[in-house]
Amino acid sequence: MPGIPLPVRSRGFGQTTRRDRWWLTPAAVAVGLGAFVVYATWAALQGQHYTYGPYLSPFYSPELWGPSEHAWFGPLPPGWPAGLPYSPALLILWAPGGFRLTCYYYRGAYYKAFWADPPACAVGEPRTGYIGESNWPLRIQNIHRYFLYVAILFIGLLAWDAVKAYWFADGFGVGVGSLVLTANVVLLAGYTFGCHSLRHLVGGRLDCVSKAPTCHTLYKGCSALNRRHPAWAWASLCSVMFADLYVRLCSMGVWRDLRIV
Repeated sequence: MPGIPLPVRSRGFGQTTRRDRWWLTPAAVAVGLGAFVVYATWAALQGQHYTYGPYLSPFYSPELWGPSEHAWFGPLPPGWPAGLPYSPALLILWAPGGFRLTCYYYRGAYYKAFWADPPACAVGEPRTGYIGESNWPLRIQNIHRYFLYVAILFIGLLAWDAVKAYWFADGFGVGVGSLVLTANVVLLAGYTFGCHSLRHLVGGRLDCVSKAPTCHTLYKGCSALNRRHPAWAWASLCSVMFADLYVRLCSMGVWRDLRIV
């Protein structure tokens, strides 16, 4: 059957025949991610107001070395230069940050929003060639599967922080902060356990996953979460930022933590 030659039209940057407001999504992503990066960087460098009673900000968990009662090993890391400002968040934020930075969904989102690569489907981009992620430095994005293991560990640590958030100086209780930290763990777990790499790990590598009942069950669970992966990604991003903000404002005396029980 003879082929039909089709003309190939090269588009200049931003050129498109689309009539919808295609720019809204990349613009919203740029604003949302930009605001989070600015706030998270500022909060991580503060080194204070990250605890309130039994509450510990997720930006600072686990607090390996630090001045609060949540610290594992003492006030300062061994050999920390005298006079150099220190924040416990600087030791641990590389792990959840790296997991999100290399996430398959986030990569597609910020490539469009910040690099215009491309700005949206069927919209002209600034470059003419395409190499994907096959060359450096983008080849390092494959490290995502290893960040996954660390992210799962962090879910366990944050879950333990959420449990401790129900134990006050006078015993068991439920505060608004307890619920905030618990909701944050649930949303982070939904995002982490719906990860594409985890889905492949538990069942995608098998030729016939239904013949492995345990893997099949885990695969279906991951797949159910993966269908809403972008929603989990944004909800957990907002929740982790709000959890830090809540603890911070309570510690500063701006907000009052209400005890429900």
